[in-house]
Amino acid sequence: MLVLVFGGLRAARAQNNYEIQVYGSETVAPRNTMLELHSNFTADGTKPLPGSVYAADGMYPTNHAEHETVEITQGLTSWSEVGFYIFTSARSGQGWQWVGDHIRPRVRVPDSWHWPVGVSLSTEIGYQRRDFSTDTWTWEIRPIIDKQIGRWYFAVNPAFERSFHGETVHEGVGFSPSAKFSYDFNKYISGGLEYYADYGSLNGFYSFHDQQQQFFPAVDLNVSPNWEINFGVGVGPTSATDHFIVKAIVGRRFDWSHHRSGTSESIQ
Repeated sequence: MLVLVFGGLRAARAQNNYEIQVYGSETVAPRNTMLELHSNFTADGTKPLPGSVYAADGMYPTNHAEHETVEITQGLTSWSEVGFYIFTSARSGQGWQWVGDHIRPRVRVPDSWHWPVGVSLSTEIGYQRRDFSTDTWTWEIRPIIDKQIGRWYFAVNPAFERSFHGETVHEGVGFSPSAKFSYDFNKYISGGLEYYADYGSLNGFYSFHDQQQQFFPAVDLNVSPNWEINFGVGVGPTSATDHFIVKAIVGRRFDWSHHRSGTSESIQ
């Protein structure tokens, strides 16, 4: 729901180059906190207009911009959590800037229901500055479906987005799906492909030229249940998409439950 789109005859929804991730259905356990840092560098993105600090879309250009996002997720129950995002951007000549904040509650189908696939539902609402997004207040509903089959993992996030203040308010609800498949090469390394897109309004999808499409070959390092490590390199084949992005996610889970060992207590 953030940054970019090359200018066109119609307003296009902003591209999210801050938190590039396909969600799995699992939620953070109660009394646990997940702290993640999303680092995304756009090696080939929008350029400033001659004599201006802005790109053709009226926003700061994304070319050679470093986006750092802090995500804090707190487990509430065995089937619910709430997440909070702090978006920032750094680029030569513009310094390090705060972009916006989002909050994201999420619930999932409990394990006791014994569904054949993992299912959860995320809703995200937040603000981003006009210099970084054509829409300043946005809301997203994201169904999440995933499945582990042997060494193969599949996930799909058919997200629906709505702007409440900005250039695409008149377009209504937009469709921005993402998906992932990966293969466990061994117990430590998984690799696969992630896909991110924005097809435009449900009232009428954009032409392919104006759609956002990104493909990320990505690697996950499964070093510990307490750590999340993901690396990817993304390419965008359409003119409305940043053409080359390098991303990394590093996350650490903290368990605030107190485990007694004799007279001592520890935090895992």
